[in-house]
Amino acid sequence: MKAVLNPRTSRSHPFLMLLTLAAHTAMLLAVLMTTGLSAEFTKLACAVLAADFVGSVVLSMVQRQACTVDFVFLLTIGISTIYQSCFGGVTFAAKHYLFGLIAFVCCQLSYLLTRNPYRAERLKPLWYVLFGGLVLSILLFTGSRGIWIDLGFITLQPSEFVKPVFVLICATSMQTLLKKKEWHGIHFVPDNLGMLFCTAVIAGLQWWCRDLGSLPTFLAIAGFGILLRMYYLREKWSMRLIVFVGVCCCVLAVGALHFAPAYVQDRLNVDIWSDMSGNGYQQVRALTAIAEGGWFGKGAGNGSLHTVAAANTDIVFATISEEWGLFSALMTSVLVLFLPAAVLTVPPRSYYHAGLAVGVAAVFMVQMTLNIFGSCNLIPFTGVTIPLISQGGSSMLSSGILAGFLKAAQAPVLRAPESKQRRADA
Repeated sequence: MKAVLNPRTSRSHPFLMLLTLAAHTAMLLAVLMTTGLSAEFTKLACAVLAADFVGSVVLSMVQRQACTVDFVFLLTIGISTIYQSCFGGVTFAAKHYLFGLIAFVCCQLSYLLTRNPYRAERLKPLWYVLFGGLVLSILLFTGSRGIWIDLGFITLQPSEFVKPVFVLICATSMQTLLKKKEWHGIHFVPDNLGMLFCTAVIAGLQWWCRDLGSLPTFLAIAGFGILLRMYYLREKWSMRLIVFVGVCCCVLAVGALHFAPAYVQDRLNVDIWSDMSGNGYQQVRALTAIAEGGWFGKGAGNGSLHTVAAANTDIVFATISEEWGLFSALMTSVLVLFLPAAVLTVPPRSYYHAGLAVGVAAVFMVQMTLNIFGSCNLIPFTGVTIPLISQGGSSMLSSGILAGFLKAAQAPVLRAPESKQRRADA
């Protein structure tokens, strides 16, 4: 296969490099002016700027394909490291920084693995094996209905890695929509049934592990996958079928809310202001921190929300708002959403690439919405992280893999070798 390069990527490389360096330098200067010079600040500054320099050099040496995703990813990781290192005082978040670098490597590896739709199709059995292996690891090694695997030196959350595998399953199934089978007069696509089966397994697994806060993310991936099938050029969906699917979804949603476990009902019905020391504690503190931070914040290291549990994960939006201001928190959220948006603005090269981009967009958009709206008490608190911003190794690595999918969706189109093309023309 030969890749057709986009000449605009080489021209945008220096601009993106300077933009990344300027943004990180400005943030580091703001930290220096607020907290003063210290050994921890020196570590932080050297680490972030070194990543910018090395990353830019490496990216300039390789083929500049889909470099926008690379630099936005590098920019976001640097900003995230600065945020995580300044909550309540400057302490270099070395673990978060390290996982960010590993996630950047995962981004490149997943890009190389998934950019070719023909290879992704051939590897489809592997995606189902990975899915099954991750599900079994959750059931066998996380303990009593848990979601974490404790390896001693590190804890892993396998459900985070189910997300990119599920996106791949949905995307590769788009390539077989015309391969219909018939059984007793009923026409169906096997891969569609496989996607629906995986969705049902995930729903059951999330219920079993009592982690229903992550379920909307997986349902969004499946939902966007179904929408892509509705817009498939050769697929005819009757209005009757569309109405039937919509009614089924509504019935399932109402039934899920009615039969939700007690802890979910408590989250749905809690009045945080009348239960400020119980179920509403985190949201009350988060709202207070956002209000006290205002538009431009108290200054790096001057916040108090860092003493609350999950301040750097589930309510990280409020923690950033308190120290850096609501304006910075919103701009950071826009930056994360820019990753899939930059890819979706370009016409997809195939339904497979469209499936990758839409699946990743669903993950980023839903998780961002759940985290921010939950912190602001606009929806029940779910405990979902913000991709690339919240602390957590599993979440960071999963986000890196998903970013690689975006890079694959933005990559140049692959053409058949010239020799084969000439034989085909002859």
